[in-house]
Amino acid sequence: MIRGKNKETKTDTVLLILVLLLAVFGLIMLFSISEYNGRVRFGDSAYYFKKQLFATSLGLLAMYVVGETDYHFFVRLAPAAYLLSMGLSTAVLFVGQEINGSKRWLNFGPLSFQPSEFAKAAVILFLTWQITKSRKMTAGFWFMCRTMMTLLPVVGLVGSNNLSTAIIILGIGVVLIFVSDPGYARFIGMGAAAVAVITVFLAAESYRLERLAIWRDPEKYEKGFQTIQGLYAIGSGGIFGRGLGSSLQKLGFVPEAQNDMVFSIICEELGMTGAFLLIFIFGLLIWRLMVIALHCRDLAGTLICSGIMSHMAIQVLLNIAVVTNTIPNTGITLPFISYGGTSVVFLLGEMGLALSVSRRMVME
Repeated sequence: MIRGKNKETKTDTVLLILVLLLAVFGLIMLFSISEYNGRVRFGDSAYYFKKQLFATSLGLLAMYVVGETDYHFFVRLAPAAYLLSMGLSTAVLFVGQEINGSKRWLNFGPLSFQPSEFAKAAVILFLTWQITKSRKMTAGFWFMCRTMMTLLPVVGLVGSNNLSTAIIILGIGVVLIFVSDPGYARFIGMGAAAVAVITVFLAAESYRLERLAIWRDPEKYEKGFQTIQGLYAIGSGGIFGRGLGSSLQKLGFVPEAQNDMVFSIICEELGMTGAFLLIFIFGLLIWRLMVIALHCRDLAGTLICSGIMSHMAIQVLLNIAVVTNTIPNTGITLPFISYGGTSVVFLLGEMGLALSVSRRMVME
C-alpha cells in the first residue's frame, strides 16, 4: 500500500464514467433485446425496459448516497448485514417464489427481491470487517480456514438454489484472504478444498449433473436448446453484427434472451466488434477498481475495492463462459446488462462504495 498524506479527494471520474457507460449501454441493449418478449407477454414492448429503468434510477441514487458516505460506516454495519443476508436466504427456502424450478426471489407486494444479490455485498463488507478486526493475526493457515468457515453458512444457504452465486461468494473470500495474507503455498490447499465443495454441490442435485451432460453434448438434450440457439446468435453476428434491434434469435429462439443469454444477442446485433468493446469496458472497470485498491489509505478500503473487483471479474467471466458454452450453464447474469432490478441496484451500490473509497485515497 502506498504511504502518503491522507486527505479527501474528488470522486474518481474514470470509474464514474465507466459505470455510467455500462448502465446506459445496458438499458439500450435491454430495450432492444426484450422488446419482443415484452410485447408478446405483456402487450408492451417497453415492459422490461421501464422496470429496469426504474431499478437503475434507484441504483444511481443509492450509488450517490453511498458514495457521499464514509465507507467505514458501512463496515461497522457489516455483521448485521451478514446476519440479515443469512436470514433472507433462509426465508427464500421456505417462502421464496419458484421460477424455472429455482427458488431465488422473495415477494414484497408488487416488488420482488433476490437475497443472493444482497449476500454478495454483505459478504464483501463482512469479510472486510472481520479481517480488519484481526489484522494482527492475518497470517497462517488457521486464519485462512477460520475466515472461510465464516462464509460456509451463507454459501450453503445460497448454493442450495443458486450455485453460481455461491461460487462468486467463495471467489470473493479467496481474493480477500489473499489480499490480506498473500501466501501462495496455502492457496493450493484452498483451491483443492474449493473444488471439493463445488463437487459436493454438483452431486447434491440431479439437475446439476444433468447440466454437465448438456454442456458436453447440448444437441443430445432438449434443455440444450438455449445453448445451441445462443451459439447460433453469436455466430450469425459476424464481425459487425446485424445491427441494433435486428436480432432474429431474440424472437423466441433464445429463451429469456434478456436474462442470462444477453451477451449472445449483443454478439448478434453488434458483432464481435461490439462484444469486444463491451469486454474492454468491463476490463477498464476492473482495472480502475484495482488502481483504487492499491492507493487506499487503509486495509478496509483495499479490501472493499478488491472484493468488488473480484465480484465483477468472476461474474463477467462466468456469464461469458456460460454463453459461449465454455463451462456448464450456471444461470448467472451479466452485470449492468442483464435484466434484473435487484442486481443492478446492488451493483450500483457497490460502485458507490468504491467511489467512497476513491474519495479518501492516499495522496502521494
